[in-house]
Amino acid sequence: MDKLLSDKAQRIMIAILAAVATTAALYFARQILAPIVFGLVVGVVASPVAAWMRARGLPNVLSAAALLLGATTVIALAFLAVAPLISALVARLPQIMIEIRGWVEAVSGALRGIESLSEEIERTVGTGGGGGEEGAQAIPTMMDALWAAPDFGAQVLIFMGTLFFFTLARDDLYRAAGAGAETLDRADRAVSRYFAAVTMINIGLGVTVGAAMAGIGVNYAILWGLVAAIMNFVLYLGPLLVALGLLAAGLVQFGGAFALLPPLTFLAINLTEAQFVTPAFVGQQLHMSPLFVFLAIVFGLWLWGPVGAIVALPVAVWLGALLAGVDYSPSRRMKKPRYGNP
Repeated sequence: MDKLLSDKAQRIMIAILAAVATTAALYFARQILAPIVFGLVVGVVASPVAAWMRARGLPNVLSAAALLLGATTVIALAFLAVAPLISALVARLPQIMIEIRGWVEAVSGALRGIESLSEEIERTVGTGGGGGEEGAQAIPTMMDALWAAPDFGAQVLIFMGTLFFFTLARDDLYRAAGAGAETLDRADRAVSRYFAAVTMINIGLGVTVGAAMAGIGVNYAILWGLVAAIMNFVLYLGPLLVALGLLAAGLVQFGGAFALLPPLTFLAINLTEAQFVTPAFVGQQLHMSPLFVFLAIVFGLWLWGPVGAIVALPVAVWLGALLAGVDYSPSRRMKKPRYGNP
């Protein structure tokens, strides 16, 4: 019994050390692995499009090039559309902090005993007035920070190369897997179909949020709808960031208690989508604990930053379908094998 316990303890320790070493390797190699995994995820999600183009006689090289051009164009347009909104919020950061300071001072005036907290916040934020313009000018825009990053161009090239060559050689790679090719293909279909369903839901969410923000009178209402649609791909954390952004926008534009109306309206729409719309359309495609999904996204965010948060859920869905051998498609139809006998 002691020998058995000793062997079990050794296996547990080896597993822990392997997990720590793997996590450290993923973290320190994030500048290379993050764009590679992002390219693979995009390639898996878009695999039905590539298969559709090849089925109509388009050569592999042209289909891979078309998919690369389409994916990079969509990502670039989404980024260029969101960048002005983020830059505007960053430029108004001193004004936002002044508004928050005003709230804190109002609360501290009504509730005695927190004068020291108010003074600490006032010292941290600083005084308003003319310093707001100087502070806004001192803060670099998102585009400035982006192009100042020395490795950004290299990561873009790694992403584009991974996406192109994976799309080009995907069928050959899966065919080389032999008996596991159908399992890999089924896992890809799970990710692509789940992503397609969630994309349609997020488009509806973005339209609804944009219309609601326009009705309230929030500036950049269409862009806020676009941001809500994009950030909703990152479960839990994405909507939280959008709500905080709308709170900041409300503080800048409206001030006072009315500043709470944009984030509360968004949260009401998002909760309705999460509780009723997504379960109705997606059903039980995502057989994962909400706690596991949340921790996976947080882990991906810590590991690789925003890219890690984006790819965490698709990777989890792919691994879950691969390990379980389950087709998450709504119809659950078994298709004819593409790579020989299963």
